[in-house]
Amino acid sequence: MDNLTQEIARFSCDWKYDEIVEHIPDLLAQHIIDSIGCALAAKNTLPANIGKEISFGQTPGKFAGKTLFNAQTMPLDMAGFINSCMIRNYDFNDRFPGGHPSDGLGAHLALAGSTKITGRELILSALITYETFIRITEASKLRERGWDQGFAVGISAVAGLSRLLGLSFEQTANAISITGSATVPLRVSRSGALTAWKNVATPFAARNATFAAMLAAEGMPGPDSIFEGRAGLFDNITGPFIIDPLPHQGGKIRFEEVQIKYWPLEASGQPVVWAALELREKLGSSSIEEIEVIKIFCDSQGKHEIAGGPEKWDPQTRETADHSMPYIFARTFADGPPSIASFSEAKVLDPTLRPLMKKIVVTIDEDIEAMTPENLAVRVVTKMKNGTILEAKSRNPPGHPKNPMTSEEIATKFSKQAEPIIGSNRAHEIIHAWAELKSAPDVRPLVLMLNI
Repeated sequence: MDNLTQEIARFSCDWKYDEIVEHIPDLLAQHIIDSIGCALAAKNTLPANIGKEISFGQTPGKFAGKTLFNAQTMPLDMAGFINSCMIRNYDFNDRFPGGHPSDGLGAHLALAGSTKITGRELILSALITYETFIRITEASKLRERGWDQGFAVGISAVAGLSRLLGLSFEQTANAISITGSATVPLRVSRSGALTAWKNVATPFAARNATFAAMLAAEGMPGPDSIFEGRAGLFDNITGPFIIDPLPHQGGKIRFEEVQIKYWPLEASGQPVVWAALELREKLGSSSIEEIEVIKIFCDSQGKHEIAGGPEKWDPQTRETADHSMPYIFARTFADGPPSIASFSEAKVLDPTLRPLMKKIVVTIDEDIEAMTPENLAVRVVTKMKNGTILEAKSRNPPGHPKNPMTSEEIATKFSKQAEPIIGSNRAHEIIHAWAELKSAPDVRPLVLMLNI
């Protein structure tokens, strides 16, 4: 067994709740509330419905899980898959540079809905997932090498879920090995013209991780050295790397570096929205025809991710539009604050928006580039046909770790998604109950109260 597999397995097995900094459990509860809100808005979307069609009526077997909002009992890996599909669908869930750690929480919530698990146990297992995700994403640099974030999602999900399942050190190591050797996905899932699969690729990786944990629990051995062995990850893809010390070794708890999204779109687009809103206010009653050019200055990653390629300038799907800087800016400028509805098919294909999008030019700014990835910023310079120059800026907008959303703002975000479906009273009850997650002797009633 290689060193990194042992390190992650030891962390999964040995970290104790009492070692968590006092305010972290309450913050983790806020992230779970945020994830549930994202899932609720997406409960009837294509990926979730396909998962339900495949799995409803299946015998749960030894490892049972429950889906959110209807408490259907089924095999844990499928319940977790459906939950993660809902959490991820609108690209609205939390984010660490390189991916979305809460993509891996679907099975945690599925297990907590079917088995007696305390709030402290759920919090600890979720934090194991977050801390592992951060370190694998940061050290492996798989995205920079052209691979997808699903590898980090799988490894981190299986580390947290193994703890929740009570697996031994050996079983956990095998679960990590099985997941790592079978889940190295291609970046093509979120490159070019995007489809619904963009938001299913990581739930699929998390489902693989869940199945790996189930196999390992029953005695399935994994390969010996997935990271450091011959033809392993180091050998074939990344080269050797060392992860930041984990909390059980005295390393810093880094969960607070995870961003909660204020708007339902790609992370690099968050400051674009605020800049567009500022420009919209400055222009007042001026018409689009009076604008000569809009220059957006950003970092290289932002340009590559949401302004690279012709499909970003003429998006045809929701998934491409919420990863399109020109669309995000133009839609916000035209309509005001964006919502999930801003990326409906009718909005995305709206031909009246294209003339404004064609006025947009995206350029890498050296000063902004120098401050990334610790900061997230854009600068917009607009030239009017009469020669007037207007400027708008956004740096570390609400939700960024340096400007975190408050619990009240997270509750407002949840309510905006939940109230049209369940009403304001129930939305308030859910927020209040889940905010006290650390005190729950059994999470099952909390999951049950989500039923619609």
